[in-house]
Amino acid sequence: QVQLVESGGGLVQPGGSLRLSCAASGSIFSIYSMGWYRQAPGKQRELVATITSGLSTSISDSVKGRFTISRDNAKNTVYLQMNSLKPEDTAVYYCNAARVRTMSGLYDYWGQGTQVTVSS
Repeated sequence: QVQLVESGGGLVQPGGSLRLSCAASGSIFSIYSMGWYRQAPGKQRELVATITSGLSTSISDSVKGRFTISRDNAKNTVYLQMNSLKPEDTAVYYCNAARVRTMSGLYDYWGQGTQVTVSS
């Protein structure tokens, strides 16, 4: 069984910074892509950023220049450094691991979500 454990969310003032972490654990041979999605109240879940095992990144235009995604393949961990936070960044942030190779096949997994609130 594979689990994704997120940490680093919280309350921050506009213009502040937060760093999210997500560690994947279990019987994992490899993970193709890891990333972050977010869902604000009343809105659909949206892509924030993803990073492949080869460290190719994809970042939403809404956070480009403010957020940075990185990954430690040896630790199966992905990070999201969020700077210059805005109130519209307030959402539950979900970690995703895609095309995770396990003994039983390829699967996608989601974390439980971590709340990020940007407010003065």
